[in-house]
Amino acid sequence: MTTLLTRPEVTPTIARIPKPTTPPVRYVFAALRFALGWIFLWAFIDKVFGLGFATPEKGAWINGGSPTKGFLGNAATGPFTDFYHGIAGATWTNWLFMLGLAGLGVALITGVGMRIAATAGTALLVMMWTVVLPPENNPFMDDHLIYAGVLIALALVNAGDTFGFGKIWGRTAVVRKAPYLK
Repeated sequence: MTTLLTRPEVTPTIARIPKPTTPPVRYVFAALRFALGWIFLWAFIDKVFGLGFATPEKGAWINGGSPTKGFLGNAATGPFTDFYHGIAGATWTNWLFMLGLAGLGVALITGVGMRIAATAGTALLVMMWTVVLPPENNPFMDDHLIYAGVLIALALVNAGDTFGFGKIWGRTAVVRKAPYLK
C-alpha cells in the first residue's frame, strides 16, 4: 500500500515496452532481425574484401579503397551535397561507416544491444537517405527510411530475445543498471 510518505518504485518507461507474445509474431521479428543484420554485415564484408557485388576487388578497403568516397563523392545530390563531398573518403568517415556497418550487423544477428543498434542505425540510414535527396523513385520515401523504421520496431519489441542473446544480455548487471543498452 502506498502512503503519502512512501513512493512506489518507478521503472523506466523504456523497460516496460510490450513485446510480441505469440510465437509466430516473435519468429517473424527474429527473421526480420536476421535479414536486416545480414544486409549490414554483408555490406561490411563486401566493402572490406571487394567481393565484386557492390565493391570491385580493386576498390576493397584492404586494397586501399575507400568505402565512402564513391557514394558520398559521386552520388550526393540535393541540399547536403557540399557536406558529403567534403567528408567523402576521409579516414575518420571510412572508419565510422565501416564500424557502423559491422556493429549493426553483429548486434542484429546476435540480438544484443538492440536499442543502441536501432538508434545508431537510424542515424546512419537517415544520413544515407539525405545523401541522395530527393530520392530518385519517390518524392520522399525510400528503402533507407523503411529500414530505419524496421530497426526501431525490432528494438521496441525486444526482437533480440527470440533466437538471439537479448534475454541473456538483458540480465547482465550493466544492462539492468542501464536498460537503454538492451
